[in-house]
Amino acid sequence: MNLSGALAMSAALLLAAGCAPENRPVSTSAADQPARSLFVAAKRGNTLSKIDLATGEEVQRKPSCTNPHELATSPDGRHVALACYGGTSVDIFAVDTLDKVASIDLGENARPHGIVWHENGDIYATAEGRRSIFRIARPLAAEPQLLEFSTAKDGSHMLAVAPDGNTAWTTDLGSRTVTRVALKARMAPLSMTVGEEPEGIALAPDGRTLWVSARGSNEVFALDSDTMEVRETVETGRFPLRIAIRPQGDVAVTSDLMDGSLSVIDLAEAEVIRTIPVSGPETAQDRFQVTILWSDDGRRIYVAETASDTIAEVDYASGTVLRRLTAGEGGDGLAILP
Repeated sequence: MNLSGALAMSAALLLAAGCAPENRPVSTSAADQPARSLFVAAKRGNTLSKIDLATGEEVQRKPSCTNPHELATSPDGRHVALACYGGTSVDIFAVDTLDKVASIDLGENARPHGIVWHENGDIYATAEGRRSIFRIARPLAAEPQLLEFSTAKDGSHMLAVAPDGNTAWTTDLGSRTVTRVALKARMAPLSMTVGEEPEGIALAPDGRTLWVSARGSNEVFALDSDTMEVRETVETGRFPLRIAIRPQGDVAVTSDLMDGSLSVIDLAEAEVIRTIPVSGPETAQDRFQVTILWSDDGRRIYVAETASDTIAEVDYASGTVLRRLTAGEGGDGLAILP
């Protein structure tokens, strides 16, 4: 959410925010927590943090790059890649030390934002300033191979990639479109106008349906991933910034920034079946929730609360905020690894 209009809105909300409300976490034992680490990119602090989920403690924090946003984890779990939205590079860090091991420059005015580290070993990233997507082959090699694919649209922001690595899709904030890009076949990009300010994007596990949240019109759209035709339209809470599909593939949640809540969408029925309060509308401006991430078992949802420098851990079954985890200033991108 970093086009000029969104920046103005963000600044206004943050200026209006007072002190964050008192945190009232539900008691949760360390034995109940998975032995995993949560990685957080902090876009105001320009840092990368690691949180031990068993204890809830931040165990490492190191400088990253200017205005870091989305994170992606390597298939072998040894590295995390960070999209440096304030610059031109994708930077790669070792998960054990958080030391930077590689920096891959995407060229002038790249402003990478959305990022996927695919099971095939390649990294895919949007280059918003270049109206394109990059495929980075052999990202940890001395000389990675860079291939650039035009979207021909303004504000290509978030990204999804097909399981076979043949196709990618972007949400294009400035153009109000969703674009399909062929990564191997010689085909022109195919775009569809979808709502107002489409931003969140997620591909269903079977690869046939693309789910897109349009923050400006408070809607979610289900698109045929091949033809790009809209199959379903779902009304959500206010300003659904992100959408994330549960690993089981049964539901998706949207991060409804203005309501401080999550809309739970039954994907088979294409309807909202629950609303999960996180901060609530009264304190939504104090929290300013952005990125959402499911745990691997689908039991918990992690919600980056950018204004209060916290990540809310939500129990999906009960809808309870279990605790709030503290990381760097302006936490945004999230990733989980063993």
